[in-house]
Amino acid sequence: MEENKQKQTTKIYIKNMVCQRCVMAVSSILSDMHLNAMSVELGEAVIEGHLTAGQRAALAGRLSAVGFELLDDRRQQTISRIKNAIIKLVHYRDNNTQLNLSSFLSSELLADYSSLSKLFSEVEGKTIERCYMEQRVERVKELIKYDEMTLTQIALQMNYSSVAYLSSQFKAVTGMTPTQFKRAGRNTRRPLDKI
Repeated sequence: MEENKQKQTTKIYIKNMVCQRCVMAVSSILSDMHLNAMSVELGEAVIEGHLTAGQRAALAGRLSAVGFELLDDRRQQTISRIKNAIIKLVHYRDNNTQLNLSSFLSSELLADYSSLSKLFSEVEGKTIERCYMEQRVERVKELIKYDEMTLTQIALQMNYSSVAYLSSQFKAVTGMTPTQFKRAGRNTRRPLDKI
């Protein structure tokens, strides 16, 4: 929790907020608790004023009841912010940016990429690049399931250099090719907060 004395706001970090429905759910909880949310985004909210210990405990309970977690630990807050930035890049910006991942994360989190990378690897047991690759593959799975684009169009939209490169990353993560995934017909998608 960060407090800004000048504006009298409290920033809270919330784990497992990975979609716009999550933002709406958290906004609703804050409103129900009569907490004035100045902003609610993936993984964080800014509340007007100061949270009392009682309000904080009640909020943690309400969030937990719907699958979210109020984060107190700075390291966990940073990990959550990294994951949410990757989700935002991959799932909500159509990944059609030429910005590289390290520059994107450094600018989003206002931190040195090497320190973010080291922390992420220590806590998560995998690299930021692996997390990014897994999120991209989940998005590709989603686009394949929609069956509205060819694999070439998906590769172009997801900013892969070629269909072959997309296929090799897809197979490295899932153990099957995109074509095998499509033919299998079963839903093997993973929730974004579990990646």
